[in-house]
Amino acid sequence: MSTHRYAEYEDDYEDYDDTTDVLDERPRRGVAHLVSALGGLLLTPVALGLLSWGGLRQQQLIQATLSTNRDSLGIALLAGGAILLLVVASLGALSAVGPILGGLIYGVLPGVAAMAVPDWGFRLVNLMPKSDIAYGVMDFLFIGGLLGVGFLLVGSGLANALVRRRREA
Repeated sequence: MSTHRYAEYEDDYEDYDDTTDVLDERPRRGVAHLVSALGGLLLTPVALGLLSWGGLRQQQLIQATLSTNRDSLGIALLAGGAILLLVVASLGALSAVGPILGGLIYGVLPGVAAMAVPDWGFRLVNLMPKSDIAYGVMDFLFIGGLLGVGFLLVGSGLANALVRRRREA
């Protein structure tokens, strides 16, 4: 005879010795990770190029002519780059991999490298073909724009990952 006070009610409790791993019950997210990673790796440099080129056009127009005229192509490039960055950040809803990869590879790493050793920044930009986009990227790199955008994308990805974990818990 058992001395435990609930021993006579043993039949009322279910057996919870299930050896199924909790992780096996979670849905597979491989496709979401892949789509997000590809989007982050492909869209981020395009977005940064559009922002850099549009910003350079605006800067040249305003500083060179001291006018308040607007360059409609420059504004369209800036808007397009901003929208693409919004898409990359939104990919974090699928998986945090995309914004984090895009932010690290195209923003944080080049930005830190250029701030730490400016010569590396010039070498990075020299890998690009000479064009207005390359000059715009150089400006954006050395004013800290790439670094800031990179940290924002990484932060967006981390925030999405934390929200997802909280919801799953």
